[in-house]
Amino acid sequence: MSQVAAAATAQPHVQVTSLPVPQGAAAPVTLTAPQVQMPQTFFQMHASWLTHSIAGVFVVAAVALIVLLALQTTKQEGLSGTIGGRVESTYRGRLGAEEQLQRITGVAAVIFVVCAFFLSLTGI
Repeated sequence: MSQVAAAATAQPHVQVTSLPVPQGAAAPVTLTAPQVQMPQTFFQMHASWLTHSIAGVFVVAAVALIVLLALQTTKQEGLSGTIGGRVESTYRGRLGAEEQLQRITGVAAVIFVVCAFFLSLTGI
Protein backbone atom coordinates (compact mmCIF):
# COMPACT_ATOMS: atom_id res chain seq x y z
CA MET A 1 0.00 0.00 0.00
CA SER A 2 1.36 3.36 -0.93
CA GLN A 3 1.79 6.25 1.47
CA VAL A 4 -1.01 8.27 -0.20
CA ALA A 5 -3.51 5.46 0.21
CA ALA A 6 -2.44 4.93 3.81
CA ALA A 7 -2.85 8.62 4.59
CA ALA A 8 -6.33 8.69 3.03
CA THR A 9 -7.54 5.71 5.07
CA ALA A 10 -5.88 6.69 8.33
CA GLN A 11 -8.09 7.90 11.11
CA PRO A 12 -7.07 11.18 12.75
CA HIS A 13 -6.07 10.89 16.36
CA VAL A 14 -8.07 13.66 17.98
CA GLN A 15 -8.86 13.48 21.62
CA VAL A 16 -11.81 15.57 22.76
CA THR A 17 -11.73 16.53 26.37
CA SER A 18 -14.40 18.36 28.30
CA LEU A 19 -14.81 19.51 31.85
CA PRO A 20 -16.63 17.14 34.14
CA VAL A 21 -20.28 18.03 34.73
CA PRO A 22 -21.58 17.54 38.29
CA GLN A 23 -24.31 14.97 38.71
CA GLY A 24 -27.80 16.39 38.37
CA ALA A 25 -26.61 19.44 36.45
CA ALA A 26 -27.48 20.00 32.86
CA ALA A 27 -24.71 19.81 30.33
CA PRO A 28 -23.47 23.23 29.23
CA VAL A 29 -24.83 24.28 25.87
CA THR A 30 -23.05 26.83 23.75
CA LEU A 31 -25.23 28.71 21.32
CA THR A 32 -23.77 31.00 18.74
CA ALA A 33 -25.78 33.41 16.65
CA PRO A 34 -24.86 33.81 13.03
CA GLN A 35 -23.07 37.04 12.21
CA VAL A 36 -25.28 39.15 9.95
CA GLN A 37 -23.82 42.05 8.02
CA MET A 38 -26.42 44.81 7.77
CA PRO A 39 -26.40 46.75 4.53
CA GLN A 40 -25.33 50.34 4.94
CA THR A 41 -26.38 53.33 2.90
CA PHE A 42 -23.99 55.90 1.47
CA PHE A 43 -24.80 58.33 4.29
CA GLN A 44 -24.15 55.74 6.99
CA MET A 45 -20.75 54.90 5.56
CA HIS A 46 -19.49 58.37 4.64
CA ALA A 47 -21.49 60.93 6.64
CA SER A 48 -22.59 59.31 9.88
CA TRP A 49 -22.15 62.65 11.64
CA LEU A 50 -24.82 64.10 9.34
CA THR A 51 -27.38 61.38 10.02
CA HIS A 52 -26.81 61.60 13.76
CA SER A 53 -27.10 65.39 13.66
CA ILE A 54 -30.38 65.16 11.79
CA ALA A 55 -31.58 62.58 14.33
CA GLY A 56 -30.72 65.00 17.15
CA VAL A 57 -32.63 67.83 15.47
CA PHE A 58 -35.51 65.40 14.93
CA VAL A 59 -35.71 64.57 18.65
CA VAL A 60 -35.49 68.25 19.64
CA ALA A 61 -38.23 69.14 17.13
CA ALA A 62 -40.43 66.34 18.46
CA VAL A 63 -40.11 67.53 22.06
CA ALA A 64 -40.65 71.16 21.01
CA LEU A 65 -43.73 70.18 19.04
CA ILE A 66 -45.20 68.36 22.03
CA VAL A 67 -44.59 71.34 24.33
CA LEU A 68 -45.89 73.90 21.82
CA LEU A 69 -49.05 71.94 21.12
CA ALA A 70 -49.69 71.58 24.85
CA LEU A 71 -49.37 75.35 25.32
CA GLN A 72 -51.89 76.28 22.65
CA THR A 73 -55.51 76.99 23.39
CA THR A 74 -58.40 75.85 21.26
CA LYS A 75 -60.12 78.29 18.92
CA GLN A 76 -63.52 77.81 20.53
CA GLU A 77 -62.40 77.93 24.14
CA GLY A 78 -64.91 78.90 26.78
CA LEU A 79 -68.54 79.99 26.63
CA SER A 80 -67.86 83.20 24.72
CA GLY A 81 -66.11 81.28 21.97
CA THR A 82 -68.98 78.82 21.70
CA ILE A 83 -71.72 81.43 21.40
CA GLY A 84 -70.12 84.41 19.74
CA GLY A 85 -67.20 82.94 17.90
CA ARG A 86 -63.79 84.47 17.78
CA VAL A 87 -63.14 87.91 16.42
CA GLU A 88 -60.23 88.03 14.02
CA SER A 89 -58.64 91.37 13.37
CA THR A 90 -56.75 91.52 10.10
CA TYR A 91 -55.99 95.21 10.14
CA ARG A 92 -53.38 95.20 12.87
CA GLY A 93 -49.77 94.60 11.89
CA ARG A 94 -48.35 92.85 14.95
CA LEU A 95 -49.22 89.32 15.83
CA GLY A 96 -50.60 88.47 19.22
CA ALA A 97 -49.13 85.85 21.52
CA GLU A 98 -51.41 83.11 20.22
CA GLU A 99 -50.62 83.87 16.59
CA GLN A 100 -46.89 83.85 17.31
CA LEU A 101 -47.27 80.55 19.13
CA GLN A 102 -49.11 79.12 16.13
CA ARG A 103 -46.39 80.30 13.76
CA ILE A 104 -43.62 78.81 15.91
CA THR A 105 -45.59 75.54 16.15
CA GLY A 106 -45.90 75.47 12.36
CA VAL A 107 -42.15 75.94 11.95
CA ALA A 108 -41.45 73.15 14.46
CA ALA A 109 -43.88 70.87 12.60
CA VAL A 110 -42.17 71.55 9.26
CA ILE A 111 -38.72 70.86 10.77
CA PHE A 112 -40.06 67.64 12.28
CA VAL A 113 -41.48 66.40 8.97
CA VAL A 114 -38.38 67.37 6.95
CA CYS A 115 -36.07 65.63 9.43
CA ALA A 116 -38.28 62.52 9.39
CA PHE A 117 -38.15 62.50 5.58
CA PHE A 118 -34.34 62.74 5.46
CA LEU A 119 -33.91 60.14 8.19
CA SER A 120 -36.09 57.72 6.25
CA LEU A 121 -33.85 58.23 3.21
CA THR A 122 -30.60 57.73 5.10
CA GLY A 123 -31.73 54.50 6.73
CA ILE A 124 -30.81 55.36 10.28
